[in-house]
Amino acid sequence: MENVRRYRALASLCRQQAAYRPLQNWQLLGQAEHFEYLAEIALKAHFDACNAQPEDDAIPTAPFETPAAA
Repeated sequence: MENVRRYRALASLCRQQAAYRPLQNWQLLGQAEHFEYLAEIALKAHFDACNAQPEDDAIPTAPFETPAAA
């Protein structure tokens, strides 16, 4: 999660600099977009890792049995 914060902070800085440097505007906005993309990938990887359930920790389930009619 720390990487996500860093990438978003860098993207914000690039956008701020783009406002003050009109000659480098497109380059800085492109860098900001790239950092946002990296933040999205890092966030997805973090949640995938959190939601993954290792095979050894998996809860064993018994097969479903239908009750016999009385």
